[in-house]
Amino acid sequence: MPSTESETPRRFYHGTRADLKTGDLIAVGYQSNFGTGKPLSWVYFSATLDAATWGAELAAGSGRGRIYIVEPTGPYVDDPNLTDKKFPGNPTQSYRSREPLRVIGEVTGWPGHPPALLQQMKDNVERLRAEGAEIID
Repeated sequence: MPSTESETPRRFYHGTRADLKTGDLIAVGYQSNFGTGKPLSWVYFSATLDAATWGAELAAGSGRGRIYIVEPTGPYVDDPNLTDKKFPGNPTQSYRSREPLRVIGEVTGWPGHPPALLQQMKDNVERLRAEGAEIID
C-alpha cells in the first residue's frame, strides 16, 4: 500500500554521485548507484540524512557524493531491500517509487561516516557483489 503524506515526513533525500540541479528529475531506467549494470525500475530515497549519506558514499562513479532534497511525483512504498531484509519496521525511513523524484535542493556540508566504518561497508557491498547477491531489488 502506498505511503501518504500524513504517515511519513515531508522532507526526503537521495544520495548519489550524479551532478543534478533544482528541477531535475531522478527517474527509473538508469543504472543503480551500486553499479549492478542493469537499469533500475525503481527510484530510491529516504527521510533520513544518514541513509542518504550511505547512498552518496557508496554510489558508483568518480564524482563527489551529493545529497539532494527530493519530492516524490507519485506514489511510493517502503523499500523492501532494507525493511524486509535488514531492518523490520523501516527505521531507516527508506522508500522507493516507479515515478520520478524532483530535485528541490541540495544538502551541502553533510558529515560523512568515519573512514573505517565506510570501508567496512564498502567491503561488505563488494563481498555481496562477488557472491552474486542482488544488492538492489
